[in-house]
Amino acid sequence: MFVSPPLPATPPTEKLTLAGVAGGLLALLLALTDADPGRRQLWFYAALGLVSSGTLAWSWLKFGGHPAGVQQDNLWRRASTARGAVAWATGLALTGFYVVLYWFSDNDGLGHFGLLNNLVHALDGFSHSLRARPADQWFLYGTFYTLAVLLMGARALWKYRHSRYQLIRTASVMFFQLGFAFLLPGLLQFFQQPEFYFTYFWPLKYDYLFPGTVTSLLHNGGVGVFMVFWGAVMSLVATPVLTYYFGKRWYCSWVCGCGGLAETAGDPYRHLADKSRAAWRWEVRLIYPILGLIILITALLWAHFATGGTLLGDAGNVAAKWYGFAIGSVFSGVIGVGFYPLMGARVWCRFGCPMAAYLGLLQKHFSRFRISTNGGQCISCGNCSNVCEMGIDVQQYAQRGAPVVRAACVGCGLCSTACPRGVLNLENGPREGRLQASQLIHADSLRILS
Repeated sequence: MFVSPPLPATPPTEKLTLAGVAGGLLALLLALTDADPGRRQLWFYAALGLVSSGTLAWSWLKFGGHPAGVQQDNLWRRASTARGAVAWATGLALTGFYVVLYWFSDNDGLGHFGLLNNLVHALDGFSHSLRARPADQWFLYGTFYTLAVLLMGARALWKYRHSRYQLIRTASVMFFQLGFAFLLPGLLQFFQQPEFYFTYFWPLKYDYLFPGTVTSLLHNGGVGVFMVFWGAVMSLVATPVLTYYFGKRWYCSWVCGCGGLAETAGDPYRHLADKSRAAWRWEVRLIYPILGLIILITALLWAHFATGGTLLGDAGNVAAKWYGFAIGSVFSGVIGVGFYPLMGARVWCRFGCPMAAYLGLLQKHFSRFRISTNGGQCISCGNCSNVCEMGIDVQQYAQRGAPVVRAACVGCGLCSTACPRGVLNLENGPREGRLQASQLIHADSLRILS
């Protein structure tokens, strides 16, 4: 009987850095419970410092001090990355945080933010400097979110330093998260302008094309008019054009904050994506109806607006609120991030994101982007399928020498990076080269639906 060898022991230096991260989490707990404002702020920033320094030091020791290359060893044997006890504990902690953030941290009008009140007010000084106003739970969340992208982005830079494509792509999501999704919205508020996220577009940021949001922005003068123009052009004009030339990767893997967190903080869990046909069926059953639902809600709200508010009564706004609760909060937040350690990092992108569905339809049917394969060189090692976070069995395409043309593919390029033989290549070629893959996908779809 085969007995797998024991896991390699963690070096003492790595243990020391992980102890620093654990100390930071303990300091964060003390900041959450300490009633003294001065000590609370001290604990909070000590926590950020310990977590940041510990994560960066561990990343360098783990990846920077070893030969470059995609290292996927023992992922299915570790409790943290194989749905073991550590993974479940991490998933429960992340899910609990999102539940508290969304439903137990409302501002009561007196500056109290529920269970996260102490952590929120520990950021008041930073918030005043950036936004000229006190912190709230969303500023706390944005700070944590951005820090996670930056720290785990540094880990990815060390881990994939041998790949120019991965270095540029990782730097891109770090830049857009820090600059356009965190600092710029804060500076807009500092100058008493509407908070606006220039890297989020309809239908992902669904309310940006709702009549109420558009009317409100238009009343804010030239800046508001530009925001409406930007949102409409990026959603309806730039997105199809960019997707035609570059596939959905220009957004999902280079710009989007959801994708940015998945590609950095979610990188240790990319192998957990379900690659079964049953998962593919659920992908089709969920993501396209969600896209259709937000299109319908947007159209109904505009029809209601055009009729002077007499068409739907409160039904349109109620539908929008329920969509925001079920899809915008539960699916994208609680499930989308909380289930990273159990279902992989792209659960939201794969099964729920309407922007991914929109981009995927464009990519599958109209884009020049594809991943070409050379079946004669494939050795069936399975590395490409193992690293695919979107649940695509890339190896099957490689073995047949068929280009990968899938609506789900976000063009992260890890399949190509992980291939030891250079079988897979990301290309923006003529559409004629997509014919074989389209025929194979059609045949696979018929088998799935039968």
